[in-house]
Amino acid sequence: MKRVFLTLISIGMFLYANAQKIAPFKAGDRVAFVGNSITDGGHYHSYIWLYYMTHFPNARITCFNVGIGGDAINQIYDRFDDDVLTKKPNILTLTWGMNDSGYFEWYRADAQDFMDKKIQGSYKYYGMLEDKLKQRPDIKKIFILGSPYDETSKFTTKNIYPKKSAAFAKIIDFQQDAAKKNGFGYVDFYHPMTAINLREQAKDSTYSLTPNDRVHPDNDGHLVMAYLFLKAQGLDNQPVAEIGINAQKKKVLKSVNCRISNVKVVTDSVAFTYLAGSLPYPIDTIPRGWGNRKKQADALKVVPFMNEFNQETLTVKELKPGDYKVLIDGEQIGRWSALQLAAGINMAEITTTPQYQQAIQIRELNEERWDIERRLRMYVWMQFDFLKGKGLLHNDSNAAMDTVKKYAVKDLFVNGNKDNYTRARYKSLRDAWQKEMDVLTDQIYAINRPQNHHILIIATK
Repeated sequence: MKRVFLTLISIGMFLYANAQKIAPFKAGDRVAFVGNSITDGGHYHSYIWLYYMTHFPNARITCFNVGIGGDAINQIYDRFDDDVLTKKPNILTLTWGMNDSGYFEWYRADAQDFMDKKIQGSYKYYGMLEDKLKQRPDIKKIFILGSPYDETSKFTTKNIYPKKSAAFAKIIDFQQDAAKKNGFGYVDFYHPMTAINLREQAKDSTYSLTPNDRVHPDNDGHLVMAYLFLKAQGLDNQPVAEIGINAQKKKVLKSVNCRISNVKVVTDSVAFTYLAGSLPYPIDTIPRGWGNRKKQADALKVVPFMNEFNQETLTVKELKPGDYKVLIDGEQIGRWSALQLAAGINMAEITTTPQYQQAIQIRELNEERWDIERRLRMYVWMQFDFLKGKGLLHNDSNAAMDTVKKYAVKDLFVNGNKDNYTRARYKSLRDAWQKEMDVLTDQIYAINRPQNHHILIIATK
């Protein structure tokens, strides 16, 4: 069994290493992330946007959550014009297949035959959507090979659907082939996340990136997804900043993505002015989103996000032996030896620096934006996945509200969205939510530019 685990892990990492690269976003891009509940209720797109907000403060982009919980590809096709194209994206990511590969259907007596026909139907609808995509050469297409269904974790005996994993794997292969055939970009979440699950389960059989129901990644899983997406864009190993000072020679050795000025060296101290080109990525340390129990920070245990995407390195060589305090704008951020400073410290790991505190504000504003956007997505779910089937799409009348109340008694999903719909059905509320999101985004891009800081390294007495 151990050999099987290692083989699968090696295969997953090999496939990841050979994944296609996609171009980074640029200023002015409007990116629609289209998918099912993993997109709808998840954070990977907001984590990706947060990286751009902090790392590229002068290159404003706009990202849209265009997921709906429960959607299969036929439903994505059905709402494509009204829900996706109305966002006027010039870049579109598409992920699907989790719901197309079935759940309880796998317990039917004719499960394989039934699901084969169901998946062929999904391929038919994908083909229809592909035709729509081909008609829009102005929109760059990126397929996301979705996060896996985890049948191997032992955290529960529930939510085991025989042969679902194999069916989903075939859909993933189909998607990759379709992307290659059409010259679309693609990012692989499926194989690397499967490899991580198997690697960690070899040490802890209850581990999973989808620890609640085998399907939906928690916050740590969404950071892994953001990590894989950003890595596919070739953005790894682009530091927040790299500062190198030689104390003896009073010389700047390195200034990557930053400007160092006013360097002053005296007997027991080094001082300079520091202006970075980026802010550190503010890792979240509390669970976010309904039903989630894991923190974004938990992902740091399984992917090298800090090493590859969050390095704000301060290196001071040829200091006299001893211990030194490091102060930024007069406030001490830590104490290190001359040897440690010569090796370099990563200031992005220190949450009390003024630049990290600035980044936290951006994170919290982005979380507020995400939360409001979720209300709008719940409204869209009610429209396309319930009211449309009742002949009440975009009706929002008292009759629509009465229908929602009637079916909420027995329909868990309608009931879960009912309270939000009581408010969202009023256009004035939806318009106000959109204005709030716009204000939050404007505020983010008003405060996300790095500031000048005075750094002092001084010997302790």
